[in-house]
Amino acid sequence: MTWSGHAALADALLPALLEAGRIELAYYNGTVEVEEKSDSSPVTAADREAEAVLIRALAGAAPGIPVVAEESAAAGSIPEVGDIFFLVDPLDGTREFVKKRDEFTINVGLVVAGRPAFGAVYAPVLGELYVTLGPSEAVVANIMPDSTARSLAELQLRRIFTREPDPAALVALGSRSHRSPATEDFLSRYAITEMKAAGSSIKFCLIARGEADLYPRIGETSEWDTAAAEAVLAAAGGCVTTLDGRPLVYGKADRRFLNPHFVAWAKRPIQARA
Repeated sequence: MTWSGHAALADALLPALLEAGRIELAYYNGTVEVEEKSDSSPVTAADREAEAVLIRALAGAAPGIPVVAEESAAAGSIPEVGDIFFLVDPLDGTREFVKKRDEFTINVGLVVAGRPAFGAVYAPVLGELYVTLGPSEAVVANIMPDSTARSLAELQLRRIFTREPDPAALVALGSRSHRSPATEDFLSRYAITEMKAAGSSIKFCLIARGEADLYPRIGETSEWDTAAAEAVLAAAGGCVTTLDGRPLVYGKADRRFLNPHFVAWAKRPIQARA
């Protein structure tokens, strides 16, 4: 199955992404009560309110296509999925959000036949919107949540491309909140000359725009954490693989939509040092 409605879907989602951004900024600039979910991860009212906005928008833009959204899934509401469905993370990087860091993102991905086919990643504090306009076209636009823009035609879109890594001088990205000895061990097999820390799915977008070469994640993530950003990275020229080099597969309802460990690459997997 193929899918080609990138621009139309992006246009339909733009107002909802901005509204979700306004909701999150209101809490970000004020006070927010943090709760703990059953998996010990944090959640706030901003997560839930933003998710409701995105689900309503998707129901109008793509009626009949199932939506698997993080907070709804945590509450036990998970639709049956087939060859095509949406994955929504309304606030990726809640820990960054609570700590008043600016790297949290809003993520909407469309999965077709087990692979990300469309992605929109919005960082409301940074005012950066990343979106796919086709399987091999990713763009970024600067737009703040208070913008009145209603379509991509009103934005200054800039195409983004991954860079060609130098295996002898690699720039790696790591999570601010989820570093581990296993990650350090993985990176020790490569010639890393610079290490940058960042939160949320923005790490994929930094690779997509040519600012880094790889991002290993050895730890638990869910499909809604990665689908939108993987679509952006792939459209910019990169890829995401498991540790043994296979592509991530989406739609694993029997595994609670959990991802295996993975690496995001600027171009293709790099051979580790002996």
